Amino acid sequence: MAENILEVRNLKKYFKTPRGMLHAVDDVSFSIEKGHTLGIVGESGCGKTTTGRCILRLVEPTSGEIFFEGKDIMKAGRSEMKKLRKDMQIIFQDPFSSLDPRYTINQTLSETLRINKIRTGKKAIEDRVLELMETVGLAERLINTYPHELDGGRRQRIGIARALAMEPKFIVCDEPVSALDVSIQAQILNLLEDLQEKLGLSYIFITHDLAVVNHFADEIAVMYLGQIVEKAPTAELFENPLHPYTQALLSAIPIPEVLDERPQTLLTGEISSPIEPKDECRFSKRCRFTKDRCKECGPKLVEVKPGHYVACRRCGDL
Repeated sequence: MAENILEVRNLKKYFKTPRGMLHAVDDVSFSIEKGHTLGIVGESGCGKTTTGRCILRLVEPTSGEIFFEGKDIMKAGRSEMKKLRKDMQIIFQDPFSSLDPRYTINQTLSETLRINKIRTGKKAIEDRVLELMETVGLAERLINTYPHELDGGRRQRIGIARALAMEPKFIVCDEPVSALDVSIQAQILNLLEDLQEKLGLSYIFITHDLAVVNHFADEIAVMYLGQIVEKAPTAELFENPLHPYTQALLSAIPIPEVLDERPQTLLTGEISSPIEPKDECRFSKRCRFTKDRCKECGPKLVEVKPGHYVACRRCGDL
């Protein structure tokens, strides 16, 4: 049986607002096998990024359990968490704002190595910087360039190199290609795949674009208003989407056909408020299959087929 590198149980993150508690992440659970990728998809504001940051404790969760290689990191103190973060890294969405504009590539990567004592000695650090640049496809001639002198793809490669400098086992990829041109997106995705195969990395890949994770993720979790509404192996999710929200997301994927005759699922209605949400299906106001029972209490995520989980009362009728 495959070993899990990460297990998340009943993760919650609430933010206090003048109108009440905003349920950004609400009772989320999943696990990731070593060397595998879990894609987390959904609309902006659904809680994808907050989930990723809570796992790394860049944002402190309200409650829940997070186990990394069997260790409960929710109980880890500051010094222990600092050690754990060498194994748990993040690639941020915006490669420009995540880099210090005053630092060259050399300074950015050298500082990471020096502060975390990954390498010691000037020569060892210089060699490792060049090795990292080669690994992510940055030419040696760029070593003393600043972020504003580079295009988006090269900036994102610096972000990837900075994460790799820590020699991690697990990386949260927070929409790492959403700010890039389509041709550059393909290059970055191929790079991440190559690194995973070469280094045995495990990923959470956060995106709003299902087409991006189709050939990249082993499993996909679909989030809506802070909750996972469907989770399944990638091929199964694309072939047999069960939740109406997943079906709507899949129907919105553009395909390179002159005449696209696929049935389109258009979402209408009000988006429910994530502030003090009622105990009901949060998608009920936009769902074409809504019935009275959908508003009685929120559906639980249940396994309807081996490895295929869905939170929808309608699935009991399928």
